[in-house]
Amino acid sequence: MNSSVHESRQLPQPSTERLISLDQFRGYTVAGMLLVNFVGVYAVCPRILQHTNDYASYADTIMPQFFFAVGFAFRLTFGRRLQREGSGAAYRRVVRRLLGLVLISLVIYRVGPRAETWQALTEMGFWGAIAGPLKQTWFQTLMHIAVTGLWLVPVIRARPGVRVLWIVGSAAAHLVLSYTFNFNWVNGVPHGPTAIDGGPFGFLTWVIPAGVGTLACDWVVLSQSRWVVARMLIWSVLLMGLGYLLSCGTRLYDVPPTMVETLRDTKLAEHPVWPTREQLEAKFEGEGISRWFAEPPFVPPPGPDQRKWNYWMMSQRACTLSYQTFSAGLSLALYALFYIVCDWGRLALPFFRTFGMNALAAYVLHSLVEEAVKPFVPKDSPVWYVIAGLILFFWITWLFVRAMEKQKIYLRV
Repeated sequence: MNSSVHESRQLPQPSTERLISLDQFRGYTVAGMLLVNFVGVYAVCPRILQHTNDYASYADTIMPQFFFAVGFAFRLTFGRRLQREGSGAAYRRVVRRLLGLVLISLVIYRVGPRAETWQALTEMGFWGAIAGPLKQTWFQTLMHIAVTGLWLVPVIRARPGVRVLWIVGSAAAHLVLSYTFNFNWVNGVPHGPTAIDGGPFGFLTWVIPAGVGTLACDWVVLSQSRWVVARMLIWSVLLMGLGYLLSCGTRLYDVPPTMVETLRDTKLAEHPVWPTREQLEAKFEGEGISRWFAEPPFVPPPGPDQRKWNYWMMSQRACTLSYQTFSAGLSLALYALFYIVCDWGRLALPFFRTFGMNALAAYVLHSLVEEAVKPFVPKDSPVWYVIAGLILFFWITWLFVRAMEKQKIYLRV
């Protein structure tokens, strides 16, 4: 038997009918992105709608949902392409498209002038010119999706066990790199800007929600079991629980009351990934089991004067294991609910469909609309005025994407 035919049978072979739940889930995620990106800068915005990088806020759950949907769709479409085009052509096409997304990212995430003169640029050198943009400007959502997709290519048609091992191995590599230098580096230490969403090595944990998305695709498309929703919900609870348990390691970095004033000006822990023996002994000598448990997700932790930033807290900036694992489980739970309502109940919102079927267009256009609306909404505006600006922002963005939908114009990479 031809190997490509055999392998294609291990991949989802969907019909031409779209999964309503995937479009609706993706549309909800786009809407959530628009919400937090617009309101996050305003004084009246509640903390849960902001990226604060020291716990899992609602704003921090949006990007992992994109990666979950990317992994799901990648696994879904690759099976169809493999059957239609053959193994070699399918791989070439997907790599070419992901590299195209890298190019789009370099264009969209614009870099300011790196030097005022030619002499200054040559003195800066190649690495000096690209180091800042590579760490912060270029590695935003689209670049992370492209690089994570490329990282998944070698295992996209592999069996579930192989993909799980790939995810675990990637997470372990991220832990080692974070211990070596990466946690401090993404937080701007010892020098330079902070990274965005994990920086160039963020893909090693963004693969967690994307990889879970590939597994969910198998369960939904390949499985004939009536218990598919139960399976998704059970695994979502297990992943969220594991993410929370990992986050409890942050309690090792509580500042003793006698040291609060001494360490007040220091945000990051001295040993942020692997605590010292003294830290472990001090924690074991404490009283009460509550000293071991971190705040639940969506509940802000104490400030850095009371607890130093560390690798075990849920942080989107550092792409920590606790954050990505919890967010992957939450994404899976949300998708299961969309699957029940949309694919079983046949209910769908046209608003979510428009955004979900053209997510890339919505992403690109929303930044342009935001730049047009926000200059008229000062950062200290009252609640009613911010809401009015938000509605206008949503309406204009939707009008553009809806017009493209009517003309059957979809941005695909």
